[in-house]
Amino acid sequence: MIPQVDVGMVAGSSTNALSFPRDLQVQGVEILGEGLSFETPFGPSPEFVHFTYAGKEVLTCRMHGWRQGVPRAQASQQVFWVFHEAGVKTVLAEGGVGSVNHLLEPRDIVIPHDYLDFSLRKGVSLDLPYLLTMRQPVCPDLRRVLAESVLENKPPRYLFTRGVYVCTDGRHFESPAEVQMFKQLGGDVIGQSLCPEVYLAREIGAHYASVQLVVNYAEGIIKDWEHTELADIFYNQAEMAGKILISALAKVPDDFSCSCRDLRKPTMLRDRLSEQTEA
Repeated sequence: MIPQVDVGMVAGSSTNALSFPRDLQVQGVEILGEGLSFETPFGPSPEFVHFTYAGKEVLTCRMHGWRQGVPRAQASQQVFWVFHEAGVKTVLAEGGVGSVNHLLEPRDIVIPHDYLDFSLRKGVSLDLPYLLTMRQPVCPDLRRVLAESVLENKPPRYLFTRGVYVCTDGRHFESPAEVQMFKQLGGDVIGQSLCPEVYLAREIGAHYASVQLVVNYAEGIIKDWEHTELADIFYNQAEMAGKILISALAKVPDDFSCSCRDLRKPTMLRDRLSEQTEA
C-alpha cells in the first residue's frame, strides 16, 4: 500500500552521489521504508524511500524517477501518480543546471520562479479533470523556505532567489546556437527536469518548488565546461544539496499564503463533453 505522507521529494543529480537521506545521518531522520515500488497506470514506479523528519512524513525517489528503458515523461507520471495516491500537497525538488545568464557561475544556487518549456514531453498528465493555470508556476512560499534553507547550509557561492529555467529534453546538452536563443528569450539556467514536474504538481493540487545547483556553463557561455569540474561539483556538493532539502522540511508551513491551490480549476471542456455524450 502507498503510505499517506505530507511531502513528496524529487531528488535529482545534485544528490545522486549519495543515498538520500540515509547517508546524511541527520539527527531526527527516521527511515520507515526503502526500495518501495508501486504499481501505477503508467507502469511500475521507481523505488521510493519513506521517512519522517520534523513531524513530516515524506516519500522521495532518485533522479526524478528516470531509469533505463523508461521514457522520462512516463517516469514523471509514475512518480506523481504515487504522490497523488499518497495525498501529497507539497513537492520539493532539486537538480543541476547549466548557466545561460553570464552572472551565474558553477556552484551558484538558483531557485527558479518561472520556466520556458522546450522539451518534447508535451501533453504529459495524469488525466485528472482539471484546467491548470500556470500564472504562478512555482510556489512563492516554498521558494522562501528553500532560500532560508540554502543560507542555513552555507553555500559555496551565491544564492539567486529568482530565475527562468529553460527545460530541454536531453539527454544531450544544447548547442551554442540554442543557448544563445534561450538567452535572448530570457532564460537564466538550462535543465531537463522541471517540466513536466511543475505541471503534474499543479494537477495533483500540490505546492511545488525546486532548488538548482549550477554545475556548468551552457555551451558558448564564458568558457567551455569541463567534465572534471562537473564531476567535482556532483560528488562534493551532494551532501549540501541533501541537507538543504532536509532543512526545508522543517520549514514547510502548515498554512500557505500563496494562490497555488486556486490555480487548478475543474475543466469546462470535460463537463461539456460529458453533457454531449449523455445527450
